[in-house]
Amino acid sequence: MSNEAVRSTASATTQSSTPETTAAPGSSFNRRSFLKNTMVAGAAATMGAGILAKGIPAFASDSSGPAVTKGDIDILRFLAAAEILETDLWVQYTELGGVQDNEESGVNGGSPLYMSALQILDGDMPQYIHDNTDDEKSHFAFINAFLESVGGEPVDLSQFANLPSSKATGARDVGRLTNLMNLNVDTSFWTRYRSATHNPDLDPNFAFGQAEKIVNRTAIPRTDDDLNGPAHIAPFNIPDHLKAIAFTAGFHFCAIEQGGSSLYPSLAQRVTNVDVLRILLSIGPTETSHFQTWHDKAGNVLTVSDVDPMTGSKVTFRQLSTNQPESLQANLIMPEPSPFLSRKFPPCSIIRPTNTKGVAMGAVKGLTDDGLFIGQSPDFFNAFKALAEAADAAERGV
Repeated sequence: MSNEAVRSTASATTQSSTPETTAAPGSSFNRRSFLKNTMVAGAAATMGAGILAKGIPAFASDSSGPAVTKGDIDILRFLAAAEILETDLWVQYTELGGVQDNEESGVNGGSPLYMSALQILDGDMPQYIHDNTDDEKSHFAFINAFLESVGGEPVDLSQFANLPSSKATGARDVGRLTNLMNLNVDTSFWTRYRSATHNPDLDPNFAFGQAEKIVNRTAIPRTDDDLNGPAHIAPFNIPDHLKAIAFTAGFHFCAIEQGGSSLYPSLAQRVTNVDVLRILLSIGPTETSHFQTWHDKAGNVLTVSDVDPMTGSKVTFRQLSTNQPESLQANLIMPEPSPFLSRKFPPCSIIRPTNTKGVAMGAVKGLTDDGLFIGQSPDFFNAFKALAEAADAAERGV
């Protein structure tokens, strides 16, 4: 999830309402979720479909506080959708660049040369990709199971999995939810986490610099043709074009996971039920763990330029480990203390941003700007935006 995906300044129209528990399981649903059985005509009208036993906490043994509210359900459904989309992109990375074992269904040998290109960043990249994929799968499966346990409607986006897959050897020829072949990667997280003077929560109009400029680039081989070409820098057995594809992926890994690092604590501030809060506070740190890992690996890019033969887009990666100002230094991956809540307080090392206003719609915007949804239908965008608007409208109860 990109920087823009969690910017608190995202324009979102939300409507506040008092948190409320929903009707008891077994009572008639007022409407069915469009994500389960229908297309999106009237999508916004379906967002209250989560049903919960009125006045009963999710787990009585652990929750002595308020019951799960409609707002809690809306937040969980948005997060389930986000995790499903994240899983979709990570599965594509795993098929071509991850460890090929029976823990991940559908892998078929991968793309060995693409794996080698990724390993320029770290020798363990295939294992990390595999494990990140497994984590995201567990997130959406758990959230959906929890939703069902409290009478809520689980999220299913499979009807929108119609985007084309890579045709490179190792990729499955199946419909996808996300597009990894025309990415605009927001790399401003790099300077934002190194800034000691600015925080997007306090400085929403400040423009953090991009570590690398990545526009309309593929992060996976589209066909086996992307495995060919000259190599002007070592390792010479890996074409420079493929190096650039792997480096694009490396920065995209960071951009996606740093967004999740902010999304969970931001939405946790709107949660009412203790168990739902526990879910968000438990999953969120794993996203930060992913981000920290990928942040470290992206710093190992080499200096290389490439012009994409299919799109004509140019990228020039610069080696960040040497002769760079502090804001670009590769080994400074710990969050620099920055202003937090108010400048009257001393700087603090924090996740940034965590302002909660409009965060879900900000995620929609950020992921869209990323290029992940190029080729998706208007129905998909209506569905995802409706989920986000409902999450942003949730309010924490007492």
